[in-house]
This record gives sequence, structure tokens and C-alpha cells, in this order.
Amino acid sequence: MSAISVSHFKKHYKVEEKEPGLFGSLKSFVHKKTKIVKAVDDISFEIKEGELVGFIGPNGAGKTTTLKSLSGLLHPTDGKVEVLGYKPYTRDHKFLKQISLVMGQRFQLWWDLPPIETYLLNKEIYGITDATYKKTLDELVELLELKEVLNIQTRKLSLGQRMKCELVAALLHSPKILFLDEPTIGLDVVMQKKIRDFIREYNKRHNATILLTSHYMMDVKELCKRIIIIDHGKLLFDGKLDEIIQKFADHKIFSITFEKQVNIDVLKEFGEVIDSVEQTVRISVEREKSSEVAAQILKKFQVADLSIEEAPIEDIIRSIFNKGKVNV
Repeated sequence: MSAISVSHFKKHYKVEEKEPGLFGSLKSFVHKKTKIVKAVDDISFEIKEGELVGFIGPNGAGKTTTLKSLSGLLHPTDGKVEVLGYKPYTRDHKFLKQISLVMGQRFQLWWDLPPIETYLLNKEIYGITDATYKKTLDELVELLELKEVLNIQTRKLSLGQRMKCELVAALLHSPKILFLDEPTIGLDVVMQKKIRDFIREYNKRHNATILLTSHYMMDVKELCKRIIIIDHGKLLFDGKLDEIIQKFADHKIFSITFEKQVNIDVLKEFGEVIDSVEQTVRISVEREKSSEVAAQILKKFQVADLSIEEAPIEDIIRSIFNKGKVNV
């Protein structure tokens, strides 16, 4: 069953254009010049219950506009958008009680109060019973390791602590659909991993449907088997992450540690030398030649260690943006 259904969805804005300077301002009073900005332009996809899907694209691609439309904050210009069988823009109370939108740069916690006060307010807003509230709060606090900060003024918490507290506030009513817009933005690598671990565990425990946007490709790589890629409002790809890696990763990265120092120039015949630190060298090798090259290197040199990895996911996604529409 589809939890989210999007068909030929469009979101266009009419914006005014003004020439610079005083003359331009005066001219705009008499003759207003406008243009249509296509934030999202005819995209379609479906997400099943319990799926955790990565929704990625560069700045201005239309990701946040799509999430806001799916959560009911924006009205589509054209097309069909349904979440749990509801039209989000109607803002039906039954619908709103089953979703949650978490934006990494927007906070709902009261700045001058401890997080527990926000949680108590949300309990009343969503009509959560005392027993359910205690059970859910205890579970979330345990998963996110927040017991020691619940009664500390929000303004005194670190960014990572605040982000974890935001997740608790968003999940107290146990939503079936969770929209995550850059949940790890600005966090250090340790806190990013903790947030990822929590998202993965929450999805597993509650079979929650999660749509995740992130500029950190590690978030997508570790959490999502399926990804949707958009750019300039257009859908570029919708499918398995492994498929996109196989299609667009035209090279592999060899990391070789030699028994003794090797002339770098000699290694250039096998591929592009990326870097060299003492006796360890990294080389970019064409995918179809990787097995042959590995055999040649092992035969020709004394090798202490050899590992072969896929190209960084960031490079692969960048190549997709450069090439446009993807067919897999």
C-alpha cells in the first residue's frame, strides 16, 4: 500500500522582476514585470508504508518545496498529492496527527524553557494520554540518550542536543509519516552518526514511512536503499541506490600499500594516481579494467595490502546532475 502518492505534481510561483536603481523602482509602479518560477515541475513517485527513501538534489532543486507540499504547508499548482489517502493542503486534523515535519534549520522548542515543557504542550495539542505519553517519551529519551538534558533551558543546549530534542518533540504523537529536511545539518560527524542510528532504529521499530533530504551523502548511503533525485524541479532518478552506483561509477578506487617504496610514475599506467603517503598509494581505475589491473599489480609488485572501493557517492551524484535525465 502506498503511504505517499505524487502524480504530475507542480508548484510554480509568480515573482516580480525589477530593474535596478530609482528609475527601475518608479518603472515597476507603472508596469510590473513578472516571471514564473517552476520550483517543482511535473514529478511523480510513490512511497510504500515503512520505506525509508532519500530525496536528494542541489540547492534550489525543489526538495523543501516538495516536503512542504506533502505536509500540507503549500498548495500544489497542479497535479495530485496524497499522503495516507488525504490531500495534505486540506490540513485535516486526522491527517496532521499522523505526520511530522522536521527541518534542520527550524526549531519548535521554546527557547527559554526546558524541552520537557514543549513536550507537555505537545501532549495536550495532540491529545496524547498520560500512559502513552510516558511510554513514548521514555522510549525516545532512551534511544537518543537525553535523560540528563530534559530539564535544561533549551538555549543552553548544544546544537546536537537541541536537534535530538527536536526529534522527540516531532515524534511524541507517533506519526506514521516522517519528513526529515536536513536533520543533521551543522552537526559534527559523531552527532550525525547518532542521529542516523536513531532514524534507522525508529524506522525499524515503528515501520514509519520516512522521506529524508540531506546534503550529507553519508546520511543517504547509510540509511536509504532507494533514492529520488531531482534538479531544477525535474525528476532525474527514482530507484535503488546500488543501481545508480553501478551505472554512474565508471571507476573504482584502489588503495595499495607496498612492501617498499614504488616509483609513482610506474603506477600511472594502471590509472590516475589520486595521492601517495609513504608506501600507500590510491589510484582511480576504470571499472571494467579493475580485475585485470588488480592481478597485474599483485604480479608486478610486492604488495602488503590492497583494497578496492567504489567511487565516493558525492562524485556519482554530481555526475548525474551534470548529465540530466537518468535511465536505469
